[in-house]
Amino acid sequence: MANVTSAMIKELRQATGAGLMDCKKALKEVDGDIDKAMEFLRKKGLAKAAKKAGRAATEGAVLSYIHPNNRVGVLVEINCETDFVAKTDGFKDFCGDIAMQIAAMNPDAVRREDMDTAKVEKEREILREKALGEGKPEKIVDKIVDGQINKFYSERVLLEQVFVKNGPENSKRTIEELVKETIAKLGENISIRRFARFELGEGLEKKVDDFAAEVAAQVAGTN
Repeated sequence: MANVTSAMIKELRQATGAGLMDCKKALKEVDGDIDKAMEFLRKKGLAKAAKKAGRAATEGAVLSYIHPNNRVGVLVEINCETDFVAKTDGFKDFCGDIAMQIAAMNPDAVRREDMDTAKVEKEREILREKALGEGKPEKIVDKIVDGQINKFYSERVLLEQVFVKNGPENSKRTIEELVKETIAKLGENISIRRFARFELGEGLEKKVDDFAAEVAAQVAGTN
């Protein structure tokens, strides 16, 4: 077994924010491998988060975000269990990240079950007709469409979207995974309840800009 040094523990704590004893235990479990220790702590945190997910979350905050060009604004309500956690920097930073995600990626709903069923069925109908028009065998069309609808959800449902501020080491992390990581970090259940997004001139004929790319460029410039 590798010798776990204070320098290794310090490095792991700085990378994960986990407690001293948790870092020491994780390093011992994986024979001193920092990367494996980070994964060990992540899995342990997500397991704890799953246990907290059913707890009542009635405190929290309503946060606003206005993009620097003053063309897009967001209001989002995010709940936690106590007023104490709602006032922490970690919770506020999380709320800010979620508001920026909504501004950049323009989701339709927080969860699948919140989606407009008529819109989903319309999309399914369009995809089915397209598949049939391309000559796909009818017996497999529904399976093909189911896969495409899952992709549709991943683009339109907030919790299933890829986090726009992901780094290269976790490029596929979703908002749902970010929520679970934050629950593990803050020690309380956290729930994104609702949001409203406003875009200047929305619904009017105007030039379409790649706002997601703009936000990504802004984030890259601050790193």
